[in-house]
Amino acid sequence: MDRAPGLSVRLKLTLSYAGFLVLAGALLLALWVVLLRYFPHAAIIEDTRSGIGGAFAPGRSFTQRAFGQTAVAVLAFLLVFGLVGGWFLAGRMLAPLSRVTEATRTAAIGSLSHRIRLPGRRDEFRELADAFDAMLARLEAHVAEQQRFAANASHELRTPLAITQALLDVARNDPNRDNGELDERLRAVNARAIDLTEALLLLSRTDQRSFTREHIDLSLIAEEATETLLPLAEKRGVTIETSGDITPTIGSHALLLQMTTNLLHNAIVHNLSEHGTVQVKTVIRPGSVMLTLENTGAKLTPQLVSTLTEPFQRGAERVRGDHAGVGLGLAIVKSITQAHDGTLALAPRPAGGLCVRVQLPAAPPHTG
Repeated sequence: MDRAPGLSVRLKLTLSYAGFLVLAGALLLALWVVLLRYFPHAAIIEDTRSGIGGAFAPGRSFTQRAFGQTAVAVLAFLLVFGLVGGWFLAGRMLAPLSRVTEATRTAAIGSLSHRIRLPGRRDEFRELADAFDAMLARLEAHVAEQQRFAANASHELRTPLAITQALLDVARNDPNRDNGELDERLRAVNARAIDLTEALLLLSRTDQRSFTREHIDLSLIAEEATETLLPLAEKRGVTIETSGDITPTIGSHALLLQMTTNLLHNAIVHNLSEHGTVQVKTVIRPGSVMLTLENTGAKLTPQLVSTLTEPFQRGAERVRGDHAGVGLGLAIVKSITQAHDGTLALAPRPAGGLCVRVQLPAAPPHTG
């Protein structure tokens, strides 16, 4: 929420307490004025020039006692007034915290849709409330994403299990059926279930960021992934073009290779049926390195591209064959990128296909 700049809470408290002290001083000055007006000849302190050793005249003693009683009453009044006024001022200043506390308790019982929306100009309390609202929004989105992920994962895992059960039922009901075909289909279904399970485990480990970081050249990672997937590209008639700079970064070699392999595999599989191309490029910038992959293919809408990094989302219909994938490729790429404090950007190409940019922090220069 954008707010106009306002006074800080610290300054407000300072001005409030300073104003309160000024008011108390004004009351004391007013008391002196009253005393001087109605008792102009009264001696308030001891007259040392009388030579009587500090003795007072009877009238003076009475005035002194009267002033002392008045001063005590005024001080008592100021004490009570200060306590009441300070309590009121502190309550006014700290009132926004009660709304933050209420929102915290509401979120603690599972209601993440509540927002504080504290009104007023920007100060420390408003910034705290806005930060808390932003945190609740991120938590709500994350929980919703996890719920969708759990539902999709359950559906994807249930599919191979249901197919396996169906194949086994057919084999039991038809003892004369060729077991070779059944064995082949069961192996294919089981391999897909294993791939899906391993992808889910990799996604979980990546989210925990529990990996060793080392100095890595992203351009070498791209070359390694290209060499691995070159047979697949040749089989599908896709040409891979690589270029770029040395791009040093810090991270996990295994995870960054998995990220690049997933991107390249996705670019090869979701391409033109013939004469397709994939361009892989690495660029170094001040403070960051970038990996860019562009592939030809079907035209994609921005709305569809914005959902591709969600688990089990596919850009088009399911790809048939041995390299169909499990729908977690770009979700894993996004998770690995975030785990390396990077950013992932996807955009449709005007002529068709997809452009993917991964930006990671550049490695600091080696010392020693």
